[in-house]
Amino acid sequence: MYYIGVDLGTSAVKLLLMEGNGKICNIVSNEYPLSFPQPGWSEQKPEDWWDAVVDGIKKLVDGFDASEVAGISFGGQMHGLVILDENDNVIRPAILWNDGRTTKQVDYLNNEIGKEKLSEYTANIAFAGFTAPKILWVKENEPENFAKIAKIMLPKDYIAYKMTGVHSCDYSDASGMLLLDVKNKCWSKEMMEICDVKEEQLPKLFESYEVTGSLTKEAAAALGLTTNCKIAAGAGDNAAAAVGTGTVGDGGCNISLGTSGTIFISSKEFGVDRFNALHSFDHADGNFHLMGCMLSAASCNKWWMDEIIGTKDYGKEQEPITDDKLGENNVYYLPYLMGERSPHNNPDARALFIGMSMDTTRADMTQAVLEGVAFAMRDCYEIAKDLGINITETKICGGGAKSPLWRKIMANVLNINVNIIESEEGPGLGGAMLAAVACGEYASVQEAADKIVKVIGTEKPDPALAAKYDKKYAKFKEIYPTVKGLYDTLKA
Repeated sequence: MYYIGVDLGTSAVKLLLMEGNGKICNIVSNEYPLSFPQPGWSEQKPEDWWDAVVDGIKKLVDGFDASEVAGISFGGQMHGLVILDENDNVIRPAILWNDGRTTKQVDYLNNEIGKEKLSEYTANIAFAGFTAPKILWVKENEPENFAKIAKIMLPKDYIAYKMTGVHSCDYSDASGMLLLDVKNKCWSKEMMEICDVKEEQLPKLFESYEVTGSLTKEAAAALGLTTNCKIAAGAGDNAAAAVGTGTVGDGGCNISLGTSGTIFISSKEFGVDRFNALHSFDHADGNFHLMGCMLSAASCNKWWMDEIIGTKDYGKEQEPITDDKLGENNVYYLPYLMGERSPHNNPDARALFIGMSMDTTRADMTQAVLEGVAFAMRDCYEIAKDLGINITETKICGGGAKSPLWRKIMANVLNINVNIIESEEGPGLGGAMLAAVACGEYASVQEAADKIVKVIGTEKPDPALAAKYDKKYAKFKEIYPTVKGLYDTLKA
């Protein structure tokens, strides 16, 4: 049998066809537009996602027996607000995870409701990207749209609804809404009251590997599949990527270098750091995880290469950055192109270079970008260490993980082994694995991970280089607190 994983990303949907034994048979990617109506805003049309999925799945199964597709599941961009009216029509474009318009609402939640109460209700505090502040923003700024809301959904769940007619959500993705009682796996009555939301407006909750329905006749016809195809709830993109890298069970770690960057630590025990700098979420394997999220990771390198240097040959730009240059760069880069979430929680933060001199080269700037992302990842890693979590190794995935240089920098900045897996398809593979579990191909997510995910290499830190980066990181840590006050001035 075949299983489809739908990785609903920010710039494109990536569809993966997997055999039951884990073999990847085909991958298709379809892009869709991203709009920025005002500075710091980020929106997409859910209808564009569905059109891209329909077209993509037809291409994906072309040449294969479509009747053998047993299940579909998802890894989706988190936190986005999708609102439907009583006829299940989209009311307005989705407000995305990297949208920064909710500063006022975040301040209200964190300062007036209070971080302690939010953490008690949801295990998290408010961040600009989360869904609950977006709901409050719509209520305040678009009351006519707020009055029409019959269903509140997350991006991937809109696709699942179009396939099944069921309004569903999994616990991992729901954890990032600031509406879920993460510890007890139910909608928070207190948060619903704060956001003026009724439980019937929220989707039914499932574990990521549970079946939510089967393809309707209309969806099956549109996709070229059969109504026997089961749909599993799926997961938020980071939890799905963790499944795809085998980061399940207790004490696993995965770093994702995608548009955003995450450090993801799986755990069988529920836990919260006292500053709520890391997110405390449910995991797609039925357990829990801690996650640090930076809003711009591989997107920093893409911006630097595409928009500033003007090249698509990323590998060539990294060639001058030889081993002797590592740990010796005097240029620093703060990777806050879209503001920052973990650990600073500052949507007004912005990227900057510092330390340039007359002998600074183009390669030095490129190296600073790669190192800046790694240093910001270490910010989150240090919080996990402060919680007593001992991380000695990590998996790595995402577009940035394809760079051997970036993997080496990451291993030495964090001073841990970085394990390279056979497939770097993260959320798409994780989605397909969840579908396979839902259909009974595997007894559990753990079993699927043990049998499918294979480590093919390890980037080990060099003690001398790690020591150099330790000193560089100490300097990096001083930059943000020093310039923090400037961001308010720049915004004004």
